[in-house]
Amino acid sequence: MLLPLLILGLGVLAFIVVLGWQQWQHHRRRMALVRLLDLADAVEALLDRSQERMAALRGLVDRVPPDIGAVAQASLESGLPIREAKRDVLQHRLWIQKHGASASLGELGDACAALERVHSRLSGRLKDLERAGADLAAATDAATEAARREPATLRRPPGS
Repeated sequence: MLLPLLILGLGVLAFIVVLGWQQWQHHRRRMALVRLLDLADAVEALLDRSQERMAALRGLVDRVPPDIGAVAQASLESGLPIREAKRDVLQHRLWIQKHGASASLGELGDACAALERVHSRLSGRLKDLERAGADLAAATDAATEAARREPATLRRPPGS
């Protein structure tokens, strides 16, 4: 009489453990999907910020003599790298939409790691861009001030 109760109790316990394991795995997958979507949002926000910063730098580069600022101006006018990066984020979002529900925890982890690497790299490049913009602004302001103090005969003609 005790043996059937013991077997029944072990069966119920096994069922509870299996159910708990499945719930825990489901929770981990759901959290990985949420993390993946958050990372995609963060990368997209960095790209938007980079685009805004580049647009703001155009006015500063316009103040630099054309022979010096030509390469910078061309770089700022080329939005191709940012467009390509935004397309990559869109591809990640489409992958999430199509495969997110069926992807393994490992696949979701790999996708999160890839977006974390992209976010880290973009964050560093945005800081570099902002630092270069600040340096260029300081140099341009100093050159403008120095040119203002020069005798008129030594000044460059406007637009040269």
